Amino acid sequence: MCHVIVTCRSMLWTLLSIAVAFAELIAFMSADWLIAGAQGRGGRAEPAGAAEPRRPTLGIYARCIRNPGVQHVPRDTLCGPYADSFGEIASGFWQATAIFLAVGIFILCVVALVSVFTMCVQSIMKKSIFNVCGLLQGIAGLFLILGLILYPAGWGCQKAIDYCGPYASAYKPGDCALGWAFYTAIGGTVLTFICAVFSAQAEIATSSDKVQEEIEEGKSLICLL
Repeated sequence: MCHVIVTCRSMLWTLLSIAVAFAELIAFMSADWLIAGAQGRGGRAEPAGAAEPRRPTLGIYARCIRNPGVQHVPRDTLCGPYADSFGEIASGFWQATAIFLAVGIFILCVVALVSVFTMCVQSIMKKSIFNVCGLLQGIAGLFLILGLILYPAGWGCQKAIDYCGPYASAYKPGDCALGWAFYTAIGGTVLTFICAVFSAQAEIATSSDKVQEEIEEGKSLICLL
């Protein structure tokens, strides 16, 4: 008989696991990892009092540039991938970053999907599904850390220099500023390890004595604070 067990800690872990997976995925796909300086990639000084347009941005495989005046495209900024294939990613370090982040995000997405079913399934192959998911989240976090460490090493590639100026080099962004996607990826990595630790609390909550008493009473839906 399937027992649906819902506790505050297990639900919080599930929601946090889903949020972390989405945050890392959105950051990875975004072009807002580096924000060009005022003169970067076709930038020019704006008249005093003029509304400042969005500056060009550069991601791992995508970029946003100012519209050079292409017809039938009214937008001021054009965004899209600059690399049509994996081999065209600007730096070998960024290629490694893409691999590590993709593996980590894939694991997080799998855990997020599995976490939805933990309300009904609490064990797999006689092992707590929460502990298994926590272990996977820890592994995903390690992949994410490796990717984030390697990413700044690629700031010396020609693509980054075009956006960030001649002083850009490994671990020195030159005239560029770090965008929200980079900080989101870091925050998501920290939350990934928090999820991994918190999974143990979710497992304790769903296997507590109170839950066992509810099961013995024949209840199939168990909701506890």
